[in-house]
Amino acid sequence: MDLAHSSRSTPQRVRDPADPVHSGGTLRVRALKFSADALAFLRAGLRDPRRVGAVAPSSRALARLITSEIADHTGPVIELGAGTGVFTRALLERGVPERQLVLVEAHPHFARLLQKRFPAARVLDMEAGQLYRVDPFEGRTAGSVVSGLPLLSMPRREILRILCGSFRRLRSGGAFYQFTYGPMCPVPAVILKRLGLRAERIGWVANNLPPASVYRIERIRRPAVNRGGR
Repeated sequence: MDLAHSSRSTPQRVRDPADPVHSGGTLRVRALKFSADALAFLRAGLRDPRRVGAVAPSSRALARLITSEIADHTGPVIELGAGTGVFTRALLERGVPERQLVLVEAHPHFARLLQKRFPAARVLDMEAGQLYRVDPFEGRTAGSVVSGLPLLSMPRREILRILCGSFRRLRSGGAFYQFTYGPMCPVPAVILKRLGLRAERIGWVANNLPPASVYRIERIRRPAVNRGGR
């Protein structure tokens, strides 16, 4: 799927509760907010590059691509490494109700920021690898997981925990969306094979710092067995 195809419809703008201009904001206010987010991201990235994995928030173009297959009928969505909420806003613009969002963020500053900006969402201040211990939707399963985690900088055992926990919370047919700055899927093939998953690149965004690709990861659907002997 290319970027032009993924953004065919014009999304409705969703007001950010943290935006002091309730009439929709101005370019100046949005620019100031982005600058503050970028500075916070840079500071966090320099302090803990393995956890943050970036020196700037993801672009709106990347946010549109990684959420392009999600809609209001997808059901609850889990976002891993939600950061300053760039992907979260894109999910709201795609029609996902804020109350159906679970935002997982291990960095305390970003977790507090998310709670302020998205008060109806559930924010979990924890590592994404602990997701298997939490039932975020009280028995319901999620339709999608959107990940902003820096998988390329993580050890394989941590990636394995994250995927195991995520797919435990995903319904049948649900997908895990991951972006990467690298040339290949950031989940090693050995992990995909071990968990019975497959990855497909759905697009690439040049207008991001640095440019990034997005992958859809899902369970391999095995053909039905005909037990009638026909």
